[in-house]
Amino acid sequence: MKFPDKRRVMERLIERLTASQTQMAGLAESVRKDATHEEAKPENDKDTRALEQTYLARGQAMRAEALAEEILLLRSIDLGPLPASSPIIAGAFITLADDDGARCLFFAPHGGGYEFEVDGVNVTVVTPVSALGRALLGRLVGDEIELRVRNQQRFYEIEAVG
Repeated sequence: MKFPDKRRVMERLIERLTASQTQMAGLAESVRKDATHEEAKPENDKDTRALEQTYLARGQAMRAEALAEEILLLRSIDLGPLPASSPIIAGAFITLADDDGARCLFFAPHGGGYEFEVDGVNVTVVTPVSALGRALLGRLVGDEIELRVRNQQRFYEIEAVG
């Protein structure tokens, strides 16, 4: 399997995270405005709607800030080619094969679960916090990994790293 252009993959990942960050920041601002609106004043000492909205707005704002930091970190990853003998690290492409065929993974510190097509190749982003990511981190071409997926043991082979 030929790997797509890493820079284009990273651009797509950053686009997705930027869209999520923009949406989350917008939601936080909207909820904050609702919480401080004249009609949100408590009707009695048991009315906590405005307080709850404030907590929600803060949580959304914190997630937007975290996404902005994740984007900055992604921009700093070295996207140079990796030798085939390299262990799996951030910025690595991986061809992972099982009985159902091979698929292309992009190993990144953030953005896990996103899938998109680049240069005609379907790419899935995997992070070290996922079970698959933990199993792949530091592995080499030819290594086999075993994971429980949907209550079944699955065996995978790392066919290529790039």
